[in-house]
Amino acid sequence: MTADAHDHPRAEGPAVVIEGPDGGPTILVLDPGGAAKHAELPATWREFAERRQVAWCRLPADGSLSDAEELLADVGQLGSPVDLVTSGSATATVLDLACRHAGNVRALLLVDPPTAEEAASATNPQARAVAVRYQELEQAGVAVETVARSPGGPRDRVDPPLPLGHPDVADAVDRAVSALDWRT
Repeated sequence: MTADAHDHPRAEGPAVVIEGPDGGPTILVLDPGGAAKHAELPATWREFAERRQVAWCRLPADGSLSDAEELLADVGQLGSPVDLVTSGSATATVLDLACRHAGNVRALLLVDPPTAEEAASATNPQARAVAVRYQELEQAGVAVETVARSPGGPRDRVDPPLPLGHPDVADAVDRAVSALDWRT
């Protein structure tokens, strides 16, 4: 993380916020926007915490990615199954994390991931690395799904990527996780 990231107001607050029943299904959110800085889940996600454990890793906060790595490495810290959620610029980083812990991850749910055109415009080694990660997850049996895309404009009130606390994102994740539960 750069010094500029630490100066950002979203870097303040806890690296990880965990709410919900221990030992049950878990949603591990890796949030590049840094919501939950006041040690509470965004209001749109609080209902999840009644049914599932939600671990919200605030990526702008120092140590959050290491904390996420530790949570995934020790299967006893999180309930099962574990579904990861991330968006936009964090997609490649979270793909790497998911690949390192594919045995402990059921799904990677993406919000506004880079488009195929954006990935192709990256340098070839980066684009190839991302494609390889997707393949590795598929071979490991980890579902990878884009659950929400921002059309932008007045409905979203913000430019893409949608913040993970956005109501449309919470609804999309709820639908995706329910579908995954039904399949297993």
